[in-house]
Amino acid sequence: MSRTLEKVMMGAMELPPALRAFMAERLIESLDSAETPALSAKWKAEIRRRSLEVDQGVAKLHTADRVFKKAFASLS
Repeated sequence: MSRTLEKVMMGAMELPPALRAFMAERLIESLDSAETPALSAKWKAEIRRRSLEVDQGVAKLHTADRVFKKAFASLS
């Protein structure tokens, strides 16, 4: 096992059980899809719309810290 992997594993083992489960689930999900599927025309239009809202300053943005704090709190 590489030193980097050992450090990641040790850090992960110090997380609360709910966060370890979340991390494990995300890792397993990452194995399910080797290929990234092509985006549909609807998703491309949605991405363009949201990007335009951000560029125009009309979208309500949240910091990553706030988003992750809320997500992690919902796991407890």
